Amino acid sequence: ECVSGCVCPKGLFDDGKGGCVEEKDCPCIHNNQWYSPGQKITVDCNTCTCQKGVWSCTEDLCYGTCMIYGSGHYITFDGKFYDFDGSCEYVATQDFCGDKNSSGSFSIITENVPCGTTGVTCSKAIKMFLGVSNDSEYISVFQYIKKDVGDDVHYWNRTVGLYLVIEASNGVMLIWDKQTTVFIKLTPDYKGKVCGLCGNFDDKSNNDFTTRNGLQETNALKFGNSWKQSSMCPDVTQEIKPCDVKPHRKSWAEKECSIIRSEVFKICHSKVDPIPFYEACVHDACSCDSGGDCECFCSAVAAYAQECTKAQACVFWRTPDICPIFCDYYN
Repeated sequence: ECVSGCVCPKGLFDDGKGGCVEEKDCPCIHNNQWYSPGQKITVDCNTCTCQKGVWSCTEDLCYGTCMIYGSGHYITFDGKFYDFDGSCEYVATQDFCGDKNSSGSFSIITENVPCGTTGVTCSKAIKMFLGVSNDSEYISVFQYIKKDVGDDVHYWNRTVGLYLVIEASNGVMLIWDKQTTVFIKLTPDYKGKVCGLCGNFDDKSNNDFTTRNGLQETNALKFGNSWKQSSMCPDVTQEIKPCDVKPHRKSWAEKECSIIRSEVFKICHSKVDPIPFYEACVHDACSCDSGGDCECFCSAVAAYAQECTKAQACVFWRTPDICPIFCDYYN
């Protein structure tokens, strides 16, 4: 028929690239990339195989990961990205949820302090409580303080490359880069059973702002304030914008952080949205105005690189001039 468009003979299918193929030869698409029948990709901990133009995936339950980095940036277990600049101790995540007498096996507390003169805060210390009693074992990632052993919860710590890893027998893992980035990993057993700044790990990001009282919030500041450990700490009442406070640093920050949106990370752009990570990088580069400029910038770019690696897009972005790591020393 003389109509605009593209049609294939009966029994054949448009392959999306201008050709006609049999159904068994239909390709699949993922993150704007084409894959041939039989090709496999990894999504989280599952493997997906292209079959007749459709992805067929295994259905294993995966570890959940929460990331806290830089000047108050949080990515919850369910992938919600937000900022919170509170200066206090806060519950990052715990399984003591619901009523006050509820039982649990762990609690992870982040102590946030001002970093720079603009009012933003960074995580100064992470405390990990293991066990269900008040005598539970307590590990400070920065100091290794130990109290009485908890209720049959054991832990191991080791160094992996740049990271310190603490792994507990109850399915909780803490990974710290020895600067301002912390990853908290939980086994699937904790799905929907945790609470705190890292959300509830129920695969839905729209309810991650659940306060200590179990109420749903839309405002990140009200949500964050509800998880402070001490009522003596002041509430955060306004979002801090360090580039407005220090406008002379803004152009430098935007120039440095542009690497996230550049060709260097092009392979990752379709898999992980660079915009929130770029904005967080500019925020951090403006805020670190009392030393540690490079650390703040490098941690912000490394956070994006880490998410790219999780999405199967390995990017080699460090150079002798940009956030170098001297591997011979670590090896």
